[in-house]
Amino acid sequence: MKSTQYYPVLMTDRVAATARFYEMHFRFTRQFDSDWYVHLQSTEDPSVNLAILDRDHDTIPEAGRGRQAAGLLLNFEVADVDAEYQRAVAQGLPMLLALRDEAFGQRHFIVQDPNGVMIDVIQPIPPSEAFLRQYAEGAAAGGGGGAAA
Repeated sequence: MKSTQYYPVLMTDRVAATARFYEMHFRFTRQFDSDWYVHLQSTEDPSVNLAILDRDHDTIPEAGRGRQAAGLLLNFEVADVDAEYQRAVAQGLPMLLALRDEAFGQRHFIVQDPNGVMIDVIQPIPPSEAFLRQYAEGAAAGGGGGAAA
């Protein structure tokens, strides 16, 4: 299968509030806007997209209808995680994990959206020697590709 685009779709009972959250705090803008579905695109990178869908909409198969986004961690890789952390703190975002460095090659923090979806804001950093061996050649920080979560 050759995908032409990939983006997560968050099912929620708060479509408008969830869309506003990502617009206000993560620099998304609406590309499609209805009361049951909002398609968002990053104002900084058009290849970064996110959709919000009413969890009870009839386009969802009956087996999945009514469910809420849960057990989900969205990763946003950024160039300056320290600046994003300061912005998140200033905006009063629900902080689940304060900014810290991980030996596996990430400097990151985790906040939460209105649905309880965790958002991991990440800047790749060089991994420890122990973790460096686990990366494919060129995949560690500085070599392209993100670090493992």
